Amino acid sequence: MAVPVFCNSCCCEPRKPTPRFCLTSCGHVFCEVCLRKGKKDECLVCKTACQTLVLSKQINPDIQALFMGVDVLCNKYSKEITQISEFQEKHRKHLLSYYKQKAAKLEESLKKVTQQIQQMQSMKPPEKTALPFSGISRNSLSIPSRKQNGYSSYPLPSSHPSTSE
Repeated sequence: MAVPVFCNSCCCEPRKPTPRFCLTSCGHVFCEVCLRKGKKDECLVCKTACQTLVLSKQINPDIQALFMGVDVLCNKYSKEITQISEFQEKHRKHLLSYYKQKAAKLEESLKKVTQQIQQMQSMKPPEKTALPFSGISRNSLSIPSRKQNGYSSYPLPSSHPSTSE
């Protein structure tokens, strides 16, 4: 049900013969009769400068919506919201499906690479452990004696005086 239109000055409603009604830029509605009584470009209610627009079925849909019943607006926008929501949900599902497929491919590649590494490790003979930062294995390393280093094998004097001195 549409909101009843009435003049904000005389409170008359549209009737036959119907006087035309106008909407002011300040948001008031007046019949033609009352509008002619007032000052041009001034609202009869709030006395501010305003412009008027004749109400008809040819006016902007946004202005027509001001006079629609709230139930009609709710139904209209509910349908639009449902369509938009369904559209967006469909695209979210499509994107999710894409990422699931991509993740499955990556998991499959990871499994293949892991299997290849395991196969390569099982085919390789065990190597001697190498020291970090060198190509020398632990078994090929020998610890040099003090004489090979140029150090004598004599004990170093202690910093404490001995009783024999």
